[in-house]
Amino acid sequence: MAIVTLTSDFGTSDGYVGAMKGVILTRAASAVIVDIAHDVSPCAIAAGAYCLAQAAPYFPPGTIHVAVVDPGVGTERRAVIADDGRCLFIAPDNGLLALAVPEPRAVFAIESPAFVRDQVSATFHGRDIFAAAAGTLARGGSPRDAGPQVALSPLPVTGGQTPHDGNHTAAWLYRVIYVDRFGNLITDCPGTDVAAHARITAGTCTIAGLSRTFGDVAVGAPVAYIGSAGTVEIAIRQDSAARVFGLGPGDPVHITE
Repeated sequence: MAIVTLTSDFGTSDGYVGAMKGVILTRAASAVIVDIAHDVSPCAIAAGAYCLAQAAPYFPPGTIHVAVVDPGVGTERRAVIADDGRCLFIAPDNGLLALAVPEPRAVFAIESPAFVRDQVSATFHGRDIFAAAAGTLARGGSPRDAGPQVALSPLPVTGGQTPHDGNHTAAWLYRVIYVDRFGNLITDCPGTDVAAHARITAGTCTIAGLSRTFGDVAVGAPVAYIGSAGTVEIAIRQDSAARVFGLGPGDPVHITE
């Protein structure tokens, strides 16, 4: 009995997610389907990548993860199956798997007719390609039969070292990749790259040093910390940092030491 997870920007007010589930169950009636998230902001690839990476490690080995945030649907971008040696991941090759599968064991392009529906819509690959591929794998298919091996595309690179400032202080530029429902700003800066005394600036917000958790500051005060996903996050205790500072995905975050 296979577990199949779904992550998308489809929302739940339309029938899109239901159609995907129907295709999976038609091919693998005993599959257990689990929703990770469907309220990813439309076309927000980095946000979808974060949601998937946050949840995928906690599923059992052999789980099949399907992710669809696909602004390039119907274009020449590939559909792929990535194998990390523990689980399988199915998605458009647009960077959506970059955080969940940073070092894949193998990646296969989905080209075999056996892995897609007989008729493929140019605007709904979630149903006709990704869900169909998941159903094929869930009933025992091998990802190697999907198509040739390919390389997995990364997320666009925005982080890295920037020129030193006038005081020759090391500075790095990262970005906000996700805003959770509490308004916390989640960045692509690995916590291992930041010293505890670092200065974090995003928009009009500047925070001196990392805290351990929200309760280390007063209610209404900004705080920077290493979040549960292992990256730097910026929050306001019991308020929304995104609202107060007017920041969201794609906005820059400067870190200096």
